[in-house]
Amino acid sequence: MTNRAFRSTRGLFGGLTLLLVAALTTLGLTGCGAPQYTYVSDSSQGTYYKVPYTWHEISQQALNAALQAAGGSGAGVWSSAFDADNAPSASHFLASNVSQPFVFAEVGQLSSTVSNELSYNMLRDFMLPVTSSSRQQDAANGFPLTNFKQLRDQTITGSQGVHGVRETFQYTFPGGVSDTFDEDVLTNADQTVVYFLMVHCTDSCYTQNQNDINTVMSSFTVGSPT
Repeated sequence: MTNRAFRSTRGLFGGLTLLLVAALTTLGLTGCGAPQYTYVSDSSQGTYYKVPYTWHEISQQALNAALQAAGGSGAGVWSSAFDADNAPSASHFLASNVSQPFVFAEVGQLSSTVSNELSYNMLRDFMLPVTSSSRQQDAANGFPLTNFKQLRDQTITGSQGVHGVRETFQYTFPGGVSDTFDEDVLTNADQTVVYFLMVHCTDSCYTQNQNDINTVMSSFTVGSPT
């Protein structure tokens, strides 16, 4: 999957060096009982999401290494990741047979050329091919994942012109393991920034953890915390 992973850097971001927009901030809820969620923010871009408190944060160093190994640019872009597995690993970023939810988020600046051309379909194809034309093109170029099945194609309209899509779909990896990917891909009103959140794991894992995954995905907010 190395040749195809981290589509965003080679496609939407055009290979340009991205700005490091913020350091990761994680805040646990305080109160009488145990915290329920960890809150994650890129405060400079007003981007927030939350994950169950028991999910494990992936270190920035490990995440950057995993992104670079996948053909992307770990340095120079705000990113964060969490793993619900008891043995958390950055290698679960786009791995097959991930038996617990893995969360990945990034915020990056777009070039002026991409900003002018950005469409909902480009957002849909941000990380992995989702649209029919992109899937056909990638299959012809040797993309290894097969048996695409779309479960959700939802347009999102937020405040202050923020807009984008939520895509949920399944792919089968070589070897026969089927994963479900759930993605929020948003951009701002002038289409100069992309905000991306993805959760993935095996189909059975996704079904078993759907409530928690929906909580994570629906918490993704540009502008103010949810």
